[in-house]
Amino acid sequence: MKKIVIVFLALLTLAAFTIGDPLKIGDVMPSSNSKMQDVSGKKISLKEASGQNGLLVMFSCNTCPFVVKNQQRTIAICDYAKKMNMGVIILNSNEAKRGDDDSFDAMKKYYAEQKYNWYYALDKENAIADAFGANRTPECFLFDKDAKLVYHGAIDDNANDADAVTRNHLKEAINEVVDSKEVTIKQSRSVGCTIKRKS
Repeated sequence: MKKIVIVFLALLTLAAFTIGDPLKIGDVMPSSNSKMQDVSGKKISLKEASGQNGLLVMFSCNTCPFVVKNQQRTIAICDYAKKMNMGVIILNSNEAKRGDDDSFDAMKKYYAEQKYNWYYALDKENAIADAFGANRTPECFLFDKDAKLVYHGAIDDNANDADAVTRNHLKEAINEVVDSKEVTIKQSRSVGCTIKRKS
C-alpha cells in the first residue's frame, strides 16, 4: 500500500509540472503577438521573429545536459533554417531556475559563448511553453509561412550519439516546407530535460 501511495504522489508531482497536450500538426501558432525579452534587450514576438518561409521555435536552456551535449547540432540546424529563409527563436522557459544558471544574465553570457545568430528570449512564467504544451529541452516546433505547425519533436533520431544519426528530422522538414511539400515525418519524440516550471 505504501508503495502505491508513493507512486501516486510521484504521478501527482509529475502532473503538476506537465502542461496539457502539445499543439497538433496543422494548429496555428498560439501567442504569436506576445512580446518576450530577447538577450539583445529588444522585445520580440514570434510573429516578428518569423521569416519568409516560416519559423523554428526551439525550447532550450543553458543547463540541460542534453542541450549542452548537442549544442553543435542546435547551432547547425538553426544556421540551416536561417539559410532557408526561416525565422529562428530559442526560448528559455526554465522559470524555476531564474535565480540560478538560467537567469537572464546567464542567458546573455551563454548566447555570446555559443555565438548564436538568432533570437534567444526569456519565456516569462512559461507563457509560450504552456501555450505550446512544451515540456522538454530541447523541443522543436516548426511552422510554415502560414504559421501552421508542420513538425514537432527532436532535431534528429539519436539525441545520445551524433555519429549514429540516420535521419535529420528537422532538416528534412525544413526542406519539405521550403519546397512546398507535405512534411513526411511530422512528429518525433523529444529527448531531454523537463522544462523547470515553478511549482
